[in-house]
Amino acid sequence: MSNPRIQTAINRRSILKIGTGSLMAGMAGTFSGSTANALGNQSRETKSVAAVITVYFQNSHADVLLTKIMEGWKHDRGPGPDLRLASIYIDQPEGSEFGLEVLKRNNTPIFETIEQAVTVGGNSIPVDGVLSIGEHGKYPVNALGQQLYPRKRFFEQITDAFKKYQRVVPVFNDKHISTVWNDAKWMYDRAQEMKVPFMAGSSLPLTYRTHPIDLPLGSEIESVVGIGYSGLDIYGFHALECFQTLVERRANAERGVKWVRCLEGKAVWELVDSGWVDADVLQAALDIVPRSVPTVRDDPGVVLFQFEYVDGLRGSLFMVPSASRNGVAIKRKGHPIMATSFEERPEPKHPHFAYLLKGIEQMIHSGRPPYPVERTLLTGGILDRALKSKFEGGTVQQTPELQIAYTPVDYPHAPEPNLVSDIQR
Repeated sequence: MSNPRIQTAINRRSILKIGTGSLMAGMAGTFSGSTANALGNQSRETKSVAAVITVYFQNSHADVLLTKIMEGWKHDRGPGPDLRLASIYIDQPEGSEFGLEVLKRNNTPIFETIEQAVTVGGNSIPVDGVLSIGEHGKYPVNALGQQLYPRKRFFEQITDAFKKYQRVVPVFNDKHISTVWNDAKWMYDRAQEMKVPFMAGSSLPLTYRTHPIDLPLGSEIESVVGIGYSGLDIYGFHALECFQTLVERRANAERGVKWVRCLEGKAVWELVDSGWVDADVLQAALDIVPRSVPTVRDDPGVVLFQFEYVDGLRGSLFMVPSASRNGVAIKRKGHPIMATSFEERPEPKHPHFAYLLKGIEQMIHSGRPPYPVERTLLTGGILDRALKSKFEGGTVQQTPELQIAYTPVDYPHAPEPNLVSDIQR
């Protein structure tokens, strides 16, 4: 009997008719993505993955990740990752008409439950990994402005299947681990407890950068300022993630954050004028990103995420509505100020997601995340506490829970690594 929650504009039973035929084709070994994958690297076997997603429309995160698995890095049936999409669960099939067509032409089975997707309709875990893409779709927003995507529910049911069938495989979780801190920490703790190889985050740390900067691991960073844009929840995460990707390269990093605050209006500029923010580094960060308002103080919607790391480094992330790109400027001891911004190229087919998928591919093949999931846990925690501070009128949030220690790694960003070759680290 069908769950009333899934009686939608596109009935799941009609979807499963597509999926059942696809499953039979898949068992016969006719996944069209395999041809494209083999072109990318003929020396390594193709690994199978299950996907658990919210919705699948054109240019959604599901599209720019999963279509690359099925139809190549450029969605043109050319070379692609050494992965095969074995199954999928779609939480909101309404609005997924585009994706349903992609899945149909690639003979990919669609299942009614997460457990069925992870088991490919059987009674074991036959896949080599799971991609959980809880982004986009119609989900509620809480009082802090956080969209409540079902990432915890997805991860809980994925790992429940691991427990039931007594096999654990790597899991990739798109963007924040969860928008809500308590859920994110629960997911992280469960992954640790079950020894699930766990990777999370977005494509932005791996995207193209407008200016190369020389920032070796162990650098002595004196001050740093970041610029972000658009919505505080959805894009604030991106801005903080870009920020943390660089800041974690400092000496003796990473041990986490002591406190967080969010400021608005004149309080932002009072803090800048007090000297808490390095004015020269702020200007360098502003200069590196395109803005529609030349003088940032004329932009009335500027919001500042202010925080302090355990080692005393000050974090300043300005969310600037007139900006159109994320940027970071850094003052390194004994060196001129350096700055770069993070590009989001639309063509071919949002290529920064190809470099994220390359990292996912590496994890599925090696069984090890290519960089620490703790970076995403910390980044999401800073954002959660900043939004709570904003909701409470700019209160300081003491954050002993964010004193998260991890060791950063020197993982490449676009245009490296070569998408059609193996990388071993």
